[in-house]
Amino acid sequence: MEIEEAIKRAKKNDQKAFNFLLDTFWDDVYGFQLKRTENENDAEDITIQTFSKAFDRIETFDESFKFKTWLITISKNIHIDLLRKKKNSISQVISKNDREAFQILDESPSPEDNLITEQHLAKLLRDIKKLKPHYQEVINLRYFQELSYKEISIELNEPINNVKVKLLRAKKLLAEIIREK
Repeated sequence: MEIEEAIKRAKKNDQKAFNFLLDTFWDDVYGFQLKRTENENDAEDITIQTFSKAFDRIETFDESFKFKTWLITISKNIHIDLLRKKKNSISQVISKNDREAFQILDESPSPEDNLITEQHLAKLLRDIKKLKPHYQEVINLRYFQELSYKEISIELNEPINNVKVKLLRAKKLLAEIIREK
């Protein structure tokens, strides 16, 4: 399948075209992010977000540009957004008069925060149970058992790219379930 053909088919929601595009460009986007973040997990997460965002908005892709360039731009913007969020949450150090006062952000959860987190987790688990079993399984392995893609691939006896796509799809479906509420 040619890239142009895959893009046209992907715009018609063809799952095989999405798989082809993911397989073709995964290493490019992941490698780009690995150089930027110098962290495999961050690079992997940003790459997944990149393909998720790109596939959600594939109809906006302009064929006069290269698809790889479009993906890299999306990836770069996601990374910049994450850096901005981190920067805003960093503790600030201030000086008052001649004495230095440190205003340290206490990030330890309060009892109220713990209760809210438990309630959100319970809701999330109920929403996950609305997914098909194979999607539930891949989400469980990735986010609750914290397995790598390679480990999930071995566990499910499936190629790693199938795991990536299945996880992308599961996250999309879960987001739709949550949005409907």
